[in-house]
Amino acid sequence: MLRIGLSGGIGAGKSTVSATFSGLGGIVVDGDVIAREVVEPGTEGLAKLVEAFGEQILQPDGALNRPALAAIAFSDDEKRATLNGIVHPLVGKRRAELIASADEDAVIVEDIPLLVESQMAPMFPLVIIVHADEELRVRRLIEHRNFTEEDARARIAAQATEEQRRAVADVWLDNSGSAEDLVGKAQTLWHNRIAPFAKNLEAGRPADASPEVVPSNPDWAAEAERILARLRTMCGHRAVRVDHVGPTAVPGLDAQDVIDVQVTVESLEIADQLAEAMLAAGYVSTTITDDAGIPDARSRVAEFDHTDDPALWRKRLHRSADPGRPTNVHVRVNGWPGQQFALLSVDWLTANPAVRQEDSWSADAYRRAWEWANATGWSAG
Repeated sequence: MLRIGLSGGIGAGKSTVSATFSGLGGIVVDGDVIAREVVEPGTEGLAKLVEAFGEQILQPDGALNRPALAAIAFSDDEKRATLNGIVHPLVGKRRAELIASADEDAVIVEDIPLLVESQMAPMFPLVIIVHADEELRVRRLIEHRNFTEEDARARIAAQATEEQRRAVADVWLDNSGSAEDLVGKAQTLWHNRIAPFAKNLEAGRPADASPEVVPSNPDWAAEAERILARLRTMCGHRAVRVDHVGPTAVPGLDAQDVIDVQVTVESLEIADQLAEAMLAAGYVSTTITDDAGIPDARSRVAEFDHTDDPALWRKRLHRSADPGRPTNVHVRVNGWPGQQFALLSVDWLTANPAVRQEDSWSADAYRRAWEWANATGWSAG
């Protein structure tokens, strides 16, 4: 099962994308629809809203008067927080019920208007944000949804900023054009990324990664931050720390377009317990492996107060099933040489730009890095 988080500001066009995905076979769990269901007459949700905001939010027939509620709840932050505190848990419970009833190979598209505000983005292997600038959204809300300009701007101001949305977006769908343009973008995204991602997960197969070295990309850091947040959420207390490591973690270093992440745990037994969480995050297990590929490493560990026991170079490796973001997740034990070197090498290369230009820097990298560490008093933090 692949779960996708879909969001965007009011009036951005999220519903068009949601409908497109549904037509392509996705199972859409719509937060707006659920939010209406949980406050229908006779529900616990409606009773709690009346208790919090008074009977003036009801229509004569006892149904919720949404404009009346919005006028009250969006008037200040405290009242909006009260509204969210009532509705969000009920929506979450119903969403979980719908997902639990889906087939194992389903693509679940969770349409969540307040995905960013509720800090739910790290719960999804893929987050898609639909965006249009504020003036265009205001015009759409006035023309198509009968908002006043004041109400439209108030609703937009109450939601996440563009900067906050960009920080969590794995995919940014611009909807400054026509509805047909947006449908075409959504279809391309489905066929080129979402469907292959789902098939890879079902098959337990990682996505292919190009071996080509490309120029350093300033976006790597932000992409890695989203991955780190996802893994911290999925691994929880079992992870001692989660770090961006490898060549893409070194500013200015040309590298393969593959994000390497290290999850540090206290034992290989705990590493094995994380396999299910990794799969939920979009990462499939590969064969149990070690760090023998570090050139000349084991023959030199004794020089730096490490053991040369081969068992201490073992790790668990998971790779992303998402063809749009090749990623390696190395799960290593805290304090073991491979775990330490992954952290050290990033700091060493960052502090020594000249080393990056040497074609053969890795031939004795372990020794040179530890010499630098000992000379500078480096620690893993």
